Amino acid sequence: MPQYYEDKPEGGACAGVKEDLGACLLQSDCVLQEGKSPRQCLKEGYCKALKYSFFECKRSMLDTRSRFRGRKGY
Repeated sequence: MPQYYEDKPEGGACAGVKEDLGACLLQSDCVLQEGKSPRQCLKEGYCKALKYSFFECKRSMLDTRSRFRGRKGY
């Protein structure tokens, strides 16, 4: 779930997705119960939807068509 803050400074185009991905990984069973690092859990396939959203947001920053369509992400 995206989290919204009133007084939070902006961190870039994909900051919201990146923050939610980190929170998802830190709250996953892989990190909490198995004691693995968030990087290992990401490679194992946890939080796939947020990982894909973050990828699409980063890719839209390089895409020249995003000038007309706008950046993806939140």
